[in-house]
Amino acid sequence: MKKMRTELMMSLITAGVLLFSSCGREGKTTAEGTSSGKNSVSQQFDGSISLMLDKAECYSDANDPSNNTAEWNVLLKKAGRFDVWLSSATRDTNDLKYGRTVMISFHEKRLEAMPACDKIIHNAKDVALPFFRADSFVGSLYLQDTGLVNVQVISDRIIPAGYKSEATSSGTDTKLLSIVLTPTVR
Repeated sequence: MKKMRTELMMSLITAGVLLFSSCGREGKTTAEGTSSGKNSVSQQFDGSISLMLDKAECYSDANDPSNNTAEWNVLLKKAGRFDVWLSSATRDTNDLKYGRTVMISFHEKRLEAMPACDKIIHNAKDVALPFFRADSFVGSLYLQDTGLVNVQVISDRIIPAGYKSEATSSGTDTKLLSIVLTPTVR
């Protein structure tokens, strides 16, 4: 009788721990086992991945904007080598005015670069005058493992929508828009 009571108590404790640990998780799980939350992105058919800032989970640090962070969960379906591009909305294509380097982490791999204007996109639909879209080559990397990958970007030019600070006033010259990974072909 005592052994049955102990087993019953252990079963109840285990069930309680499992129930408690599952509470508070955001997003729903799809049939593929990926999170369908706001910051979830799938690799496109051509292998490219577009990480739009307005689809990211953003964290802002009013005291030190260089620690502003954007995060996405990416379902990587095809492994391979990717060129990484950063898109900015800017008023001055000669100087993007990033205060520090931008750090981009892909699971365990990391790229760090000071964005420079490598391409100017005229009449881009994602920016309005007096801004222009400037694309900056950040580097390339090889992503080997498929599945769900966390991508994190840290930059002083991550200005989340609705975030009110001096950085978002009309005097802002540059804002990070997106990170784009394009597969390289050999």
